[in-house]
Amino acid sequence: MQLYNTLSAKERADLLEQAGEDRLTLSFYQYAKIGNPELFRNHLFVAWDELNVLGRIYVAHEGINAQLSVPAKNFGKFKEFIDGIYFLKGVRLNIAIEHDLKSFLKLKVKVRPKIVADGLNDDTFDVTNKGVHVDAEHFNKLIEDPNTVLVDMRNHYESEIGHFQGAITPDVDTFRDSLDIIEEDLKDHKEDKNLVMYCTGGIRCEKASAYYKHKGFKNVYQLEGGIIEYARQVENKGLDNKFIGKNFVFDHRRGERITEDVIANCHQCGNPCDTHVNCANEACHLLFIQCEACSKAMETCCSTQCKEVIQLPYEEQKKLRRGIPNSNKIFKKGRSEKLKFKK
Repeated sequence: MQLYNTLSAKERADLLEQAGEDRLTLSFYQYAKIGNPELFRNHLFVAWDELNVLGRIYVAHEGINAQLSVPAKNFGKFKEFIDGIYFLKGVRLNIAIEHDLKSFLKLKVKVRPKIVADGLNDDTFDVTNKGVHVDAEHFNKLIEDPNTVLVDMRNHYESEIGHFQGAITPDVDTFRDSLDIIEEDLKDHKEDKNLVMYCTGGIRCEKASAYYKHKGFKNVYQLEGGIIEYARQVENKGLDNKFIGKNFVFDHRRGERITEDVIANCHQCGNPCDTHVNCANEACHLLFIQCEACSKAMETCCSTQCKEVIQLPYEEQKKLRRGIPNSNKIFKKGRSEKLKFKK
């Protein structure tokens, strides 16, 4: 019984190209008590591998967080499998606006301590006492209320390319960083303001809303289904679109365009641009914004140093990487001093 990937990303990409089948990119999450995450993880992998599902899935004692790519022809079987799991029956599937054959190249199902790294001790508050979920129409009305404070629960590199008009966008690298900052900034308005939150698909707000209610905020709301579902409802119902720019997503697409507004700039030349790339130097892999002209001139590198490295033979590059920790740089998400026009 196969429980792990046997193909490389490149081999999988070639197979997807050859197959040429339509695929749906989607995400979902559910907080639930899972007694044996490892066993559940293996169950998911076996079933989804048979359906040629690809993606990144985190399983923990507290639930599941999944971003997936499903062959369109297998979607019915995938949905049937999901509905056969008691705590996932009828779960909301956030189906992407833009689909990409190669949004995911492998099936990775991992057991983690938590499905979102929030840094919270869940035993100290009631995680089920969540804020009010609101749809796109109610959300629009709420954020027009002068007594509402709208907060983006995402990280700086996400809100940089797109956000709701008038939202507070904390300059943070991680979700856990934003929780205390937001509480401190809004401590004088715990009772007299509506605290309205949003994120990509809703999962970060799910925990944050319970946390802020525990901290004394009286009127807490969260956008049901996040930006992904909001964009869908706006289009289907002909509502006013309050979001501008792109919605950052955590797959190979790196973003879904919601409006034609380009609110960010190339981190290397300063020209309007909202395309995220990873530095071509594998020892760097820095996530940053780069326009087509700079990508061509810099060969998709963040600096001349990295550009010089990728000219070396591959074995030479591997030697240079050996023993050097790069994780901090990889996850700085555009914080590098090499980038002249970073936000």
